[in-house]
Order: sequence, then structure tokens, then C-alpha cells
Amino acid sequence: MNKIFFGVDWILLLGAVLLVVFGLSAIYSLEPFFFRQQIIFLLIGIFLYWFVARLYVPKINTIWIVLYVIMNLSLIAILFFGVEVKGAVRWIEILGIRIQISEFIKILYILFLSWFLTQNDKHSLEKFIGALVLSAPIGFLILREPDLGNALIVGFLTILMLFVYGFPMRYFIIMFTAVGVLIPIVFEFLHDYQRARITSFLNMSQDPFGSSYNAIQSLIAIGSGGVFGKGFGQSTQSLLHFLPEQHTDFIFATILESLGLVGGIVLLILYSVIFLRIYKHAVDSTGVFGRLVLFGSFFLILIHALFNMGMNIGILPIVGVTLPFVSYGGSSLITNFILLGIVSNLSSRRSSKLLEIR
Repeated sequence: MNKIFFGVDWILLLGAVLLVVFGLSAIYSLEPFFFRQQIIFLLIGIFLYWFVARLYVPKINTIWIVLYVIMNLSLIAILFFGVEVKGAVRWIEILGIRIQISEFIKILYILFLSWFLTQNDKHSLEKFIGALVLSAPIGFLILREPDLGNALIVGFLTILMLFVYGFPMRYFIIMFTAVGVLIPIVFEFLHDYQRARITSFLNMSQDPFGSSYNAIQSLIAIGSGGVFGKGFGQSTQSLLHFLPEQHTDFIFATILESLGLVGGIVLLILYSVIFLRIYKHAVDSTGVFGRLVLFGSFFLILIHALFNMGMNIGILPIVGVTLPFVSYGGSSLITNFILLGIVSNLSSRRSSKLLEIR
């Protein structure tokens, strides 16, 4: 029994499962079919968490170059062979199951970037630029799906991991200056609805029945929940479908309408448990590679949560980002559990050698 449960961070796992329970409660009140599917995704996710937490991978340097090529080829293949849903081509269908490849790519990207940064101890401008150049194709291909949310997440994730690695601040000043110059150019390459979402965020009254509709309905749902909420099954905005994508992008608003401010606070406490746990493992890590992967995992979940909550409460543009462990979706839920499995694996290396990736 000790061998079976060895290497598993039960506090991390419990926090994640409780978050899933929040999501399941909201999903069940909206659509029982999605509830049953999410239960299956949860069981798969827990198994993969346990499997990855105990996984041993030998030291094979060449695997990282192959991994980078696979990531890019997968994203290219999606553009040609993916399944189109609501104008976006983000999924590939295997045996009737739709998989969002970009969700898995983000985990692989954290591992690859951590490996690239730890090839030597240099903090040179060449390495800094190299990391940005290597991240560009991945971000661009995800943006082409189109998936502005995940493309932005890859960008922010890259910057934060470069910061944690310890590059001089002047490199970031140069980078942000270049980004500021390029923003107007990139803005022109966005789809019309993406540009409309950004401009309507700055002025919601501009198009209340069009590009601003989702954000306005989300705020109405949250406001109607008050302090204690209306209760699951009693939420008018969600159940009457005034609030769109209430089980995915806007599940945070759905939960606050049902459970009110109190429910939102409990949700934040559960996230705090996960963030503090991963942060502790990252700070305690003795290896540079492991520390970067752990901080990358911390940032990935944090950015996802902040983006989703921010767009639900109207302080960020709507970019179509799920709420980790809470939103409906197999790809998102399973990859988040895999990510926690990697965290548990790396954190256990101080007392064992379950994972050796260099």
C-alpha cells in the first residue's frame, strides 16, 4: 500500500477535487448530461494524477527537441484536420472524443522551456531572445485557431518563467517596448469579433446586445446572487440561458449567482490552498529545472484563474478561458490533474528519484 500511495500530495489532490465538486454542483443544476461526462473526466484525471506522480522518466536530452517539434506539428495539424466549433478549429476528434490539443501543449511547453533555460547557467541576451523566438510559433499557431485566450496565456507564462529564471530587468524593458510597438500591428490581425470584445470591454455600453452582451449578463448574474446566492437550480440568469457558456467560460458567474459572495470566497480559499502548496514546493526545490517547472505550473493555473474570474467580473476582456478544475471540459480538467501530478512528482524528488528529466 505504501508503494501505491507513495509520491502523492494528498493536500494538493484534495484541494483540486473540492474545486471539481464546486463545478460539478453547478454543472448538474444546468445539464445532467454534462455532469455525467465530467464525472468520467474526473476519474480519468485522478488516475493520471496518480500515474504521473509516480512516473519515472530516464535522462534523455534528445527528447526535448523532439518534444518541441511534436508541439508545433500538432498545432499545425489542428489547423488542417481539426473539428470546427463556432468558427474556431481547436479540437481533434479521436473515436468520437474531442480533444483540445492546446491544453496539453501548455504542459509540454512548460517542460520544454524549463529544459531550454537550464542548458547552461548563462543569463545572456541571446538566451533571452532564444526563449522568446522558440515560444513565438506556439503562440502564433494557437492564435490562428483562433484562440486568443490560450495564446495570451502562453505569452504571460513565458514572461513569468523568464523572470523567475533571473534574467536582468533591462531585457524585459526592451521586450515590453518592442511589444508596445507591435500591439497595433497584432491588433489588425485579430478576427473582427476578437477586436470587438477588446473595444467593448473599454466601453460596455457601446454594444450591449452584441459584443458586450456576455460581459453584461455575467455582471447581472453575479449581482443577482448577492451575499448568499439563490441556490443551485434557482439561478434565473444561468437556467434561462441569458448567461451564455454558463458551464465553461462563465461558470464563475454561475456559481456566484447560485452561492453568492460566500460561495466565491470559499472558491478562492480552495484555490489559495493549491497555489500555496505549489509555491511551497517550488521554493523548496533544490534543482533549477524542477523549480522552473513548479513555478511554471503555479503560473499556468494562476493565470487561467485570474483571466476567467477577471472576464466574469468585467475587469478583463472576454478571451474564452476556462476556470481550472471548475469549468466543464475533459481536456482542461485532465490536463490540470496531469499538471498537479508533475508537481507531486517533482516535490517528492527530495526523498526519492521518481522523476529524472534533464
